[in-house]
Amino acid sequence: MSLRSQVIKLGTLAAAGALGTLAFAAPAGALSPTADEASQAAVAAPKVYKGRVIAKTGLILRDAPTRGGAAVGTVPYGKVVDIRCKVESRDVVDGNPRWYLLTNGTWAWGSARYIENIGEAPRWC
Repeated sequence: MSLRSQVIKLGTLAAAGALGTLAFAAPAGALSPTADEASQAAVAAPKVYKGRVIAKTGLILRDAPTRGGAAVGTVPYGKVVDIRCKVESRDVVDGNPRWYLLTNGTWAWGSARYIENIGEAPRWC
């Protein structure tokens, strides 16, 4: 399976999960989950990592982890982004081969060269 189809599959699964959550939301006044249920949900939910865009002219988002991928948007300098995971690409940007899969509204790739981690580095995809 290609990386692009994996990203599409991840986005589809995320969308399906969000719809499923909305469809089965507890009615107002329902009991809160137990501590065990809450910890199981935390284990099942993927961790979201954070980063800050450090590209002075903004970060170009791409549909693949390479400068050859189609530009699908931009993120302005200083904006905090959500990072799902990282990959290593053959397309090295200023000495950095890593690309981050960002999940802010749309699933797109950004060069890690222009994203400063906030907290721990993202996991591998």
